[in-house]
Amino acid sequence: MARLVLSAECYGLAPLRLRAGRGAIAAPSAPASLSAAALRGPAAAAIYRDWALRVSAPTRLTSAVEEEDRKGGPSGAGEEKEEAAGGVFDPGAPPPFGLAEIRAAIPKHCWVKDPWRSMSYVLRDVVVVLGLAAAAARLDSWLVWPLYWAAQGTMFWALFVLGHDCGHGSFSNNPKLNSVVGHILHSSILVPYHGWRISHRTHHQNHGHVEKDESWHPLPERLYNSLDFMTRKLRFTMPFPLLAFPLYLFKRSPGKTGSHFHPSSELFQPNEKKDIITSTASWLAMVGVLAGLTFVMGPIQMLKLYAVPYFVFVAWLDMVTYLHHHGHEDKLPWYRGKEWSYLRGGLTTLDRDYGLINNIHHDIGTHVIHHLFPQIPHYHLIEAVGVCPLYSCLSLFKFLWLDHKSCCFWITCRLRQRNQCLASTTKNQRSLVLSRCIYLGCYLKA
Repeated sequence: MARLVLSAECYGLAPLRLRAGRGAIAAPSAPASLSAAALRGPAAAAIYRDWALRVSAPTRLTSAVEEEDRKGGPSGAGEEKEEAAGGVFDPGAPPPFGLAEIRAAIPKHCWVKDPWRSMSYVLRDVVVVLGLAAAAARLDSWLVWPLYWAAQGTMFWALFVLGHDCGHGSFSNNPKLNSVVGHILHSSILVPYHGWRISHRTHHQNHGHVEKDESWHPLPERLYNSLDFMTRKLRFTMPFPLLAFPLYLFKRSPGKTGSHFHPSSELFQPNEKKDIITSTASWLAMVGVLAGLTFVMGPIQMLKLYAVPYFVFVAWLDMVTYLHHHGHEDKLPWYRGKEWSYLRGGLTTLDRDYGLINNIHHDIGTHVIHHLFPQIPHYHLIEAVGVCPLYSCLSLFKFLWLDHKSCCFWITCRLRQRNQCLASTTKNQRSLVLSRCIYLGCYLKA
């Protein structure tokens, strides 16, 4: 899980806390090689994989091995000197690993896409959705309906994740199969497949960029002050942000223009117009199906069977998206300018553990590795990343509430040319944190 420690005074970044059995927080040096020869044995492969995926954030302090080689002194001498200097982070220090090293440390079979296995998850989820609807309609009891809404809304969310995988191409190597399955899954829950796929692609290409990221990014004070009262209320007051997704599809986020349904929206390239027309037509067809079912079954029954679970799904989508990019006990940075990179931005995402829900929503909680390599199928993510930190559902709701309550907007005043890393501020503090940039990574296993 990516971590960043923001000082209590909100004037900079403090060093990461020490963990028992893990020694000082120094950037571990990369193994001399992560080649196939170095990964012959399973034990060695596991060690190098853990190194690549659970490396601690680098500081100005080099690794103990590098320090000893350079100075000829005992390992730790550099650490003592650095600790005496206050453990200052170096914003210009390169990360001790790159995407190529991480990719090489992931087992090759984790990249293999099995369309039959992917379709089995689709079949499983569709059968559960239909079974839940049939059971709830047959029982038609107010003791059952709340349980149905929670369960069916979660299953709608599971369908969305599978359609999301189709959009990334991790569902299969067949673009036509991905498109057909993605349209069926996303249209069934009123999501325009290609429109959302393309905006989500923008998010992945600019993750962690304070100006170019697609959604849930911080707002400059100028933009925040320009929002009308109702927009501020809906954007920053819980629980309204959990229901923002339908509005986002039509209007995007504050400060951005365009629609996920309009083929001429600035979201899309000219050669993508046909895709957008196809997805919008599929979305309209689903609206027609729902209208017909409402006429046949009655509005109250459709409200209970579809509308309420739909908004439970929307809440799932907004909550999970927010928690994977915010809501940590220590505020995460956003980058811009030359300080931003694909690797650095991807490492500002967070892994979350949803307990029993993990398998239901296809391990979307393993979000760091997904952002770095979205081509990995969801059923290989756990093996690729290792064990995730565990959180209870109550902890996740607490993170969501406290973080969204305090971190409402960003102030963009003076910014040093070199330090293009922004740290979050609250409405009361109203000060720009000219923080030093650090590279975020996962903890090194003991």
